[in-house]
Amino acid sequence: MLADIDDTLTTHGRLRAVAYSALERLREAGLLVVPVTGRPAGWCDHIARMWPVDAVVGENGAFWFRHDAAAGRLLKRYVIGEAERARRADRMQAIAARILAEVPGSAIASDQAYREADLAIDFCEDVPALPREAVARIVEIMQAEGLTAKVSSIHVNGWFGGYDKLSTTRLMLAEDFGIDLAAERERFVFAGDSPNDQPMFAFFPHATGVANVRAMADLITALPRYVTPSAGSAGFAELAEAVLAARRG
Repeated sequence: MLADIDDTLTTHGRLRAVAYSALERLREAGLLVVPVTGRPAGWCDHIARMWPVDAVVGENGAFWFRHDAAAGRLLKRYVIGEAERARRADRMQAIAARILAEVPGSAIASDQAYREADLAIDFCEDVPALPREAVARIVEIMQAEGLTAKVSSIHVNGWFGGYDKLSTTRLMLAEDFGIDLAAERERFVFAGDSPNDQPMFAFFPHATGVANVRAMADLITALPRYVTPSAGSAGFAELAEAVLAARRG
């Protein structure tokens, strides 16, 4: 089971017990459980250590973290090296200043201090929600500055490089779990809700959106095959129960 976090596992910014319990039940049933998120390295350190998951892909594919219980340590794997990440971060600061100047009401995401590879611009998490036109302008500026830009349900994330949630998930599964995802994708379910999940929606035959995916459907060209009855945490719990019921036969 692969799943986005914001507005897929969470509801209005909170991880509900029903979703956390669903993660735990999936893992206890023997399934591989990996959140695939735009959230920062600082959050992912905690998630990999403390949540009932096997690994976490963060910052839209910039890295994955996995806690090795036998070794008693956190394993970190970055797509881009440390020196290059630092160089790119300096450039992204200038891009952030331009966005804030040109898009009134936008803000640097409150979790930016914990990021290692991307720039997150808040358009509705801790600021009053901006209109779609403003979100589109943020994307336009990022792309003009050479960034890959992806819209989530709360942020526009930008980074230098061609990786995304799917490419790093494939690399992580191959290197750490010996899984050829191209050959095994029928065995995986991905849950998401927003435009930055499109590579996953397009790749996985059993991709599923929680109900709130419909709110941003006009920005998504590759929609998931299935949609849960409920939004957010409740929708993820519904999907988890359907997966577990299918395994029980």
